[in-house]
Amino acid sequence: QVQLVESGGGLVQAGGSLRLSCAASGRTFSYYVMGWFRQAPGKEREFVAAVDSIGGYTYYVDSVKGRFTIARDNAKNTVYLQMNSLKPEDTAVYYCTSDTRLGAVKEGTSNYWGQGTQVTVSS
Repeated sequence: QVQLVESGGGLVQAGGSLRLSCAASGRTFSYYVMGWFRQAPGKEREFVAAVDSIGGYTYYVDSVKGRFTIARDNAKNTVYLQMNSLKPEDTAVYYCTSDTRLGAVKEGTSNYWGQGTQVTVSS
């Protein structure tokens, strides 16, 4: 069983930055692929980024490439999403997710989800 708790959301002006954190419970954090999804009002949940179990490979949706960076610290059981050059269209609730399967994380069918953290980007 894995529990995920996100933090770091908030209100920021366009062009600004935020760093989201996701703290995971359990001693097997390093076994899991970690990812971030987001859901804007009236829209479906969207894959944002993922990182493999040791942090060697990262994956991003095209709309955030070059602006967002996903990273993990296995010693702290934490995954981060550094978001730079934020745009109003990045406004959404951001969810942390994990699974042992990369495909499940990227497809949004993973076993574990956090409660979400709101990110609002004003124009």
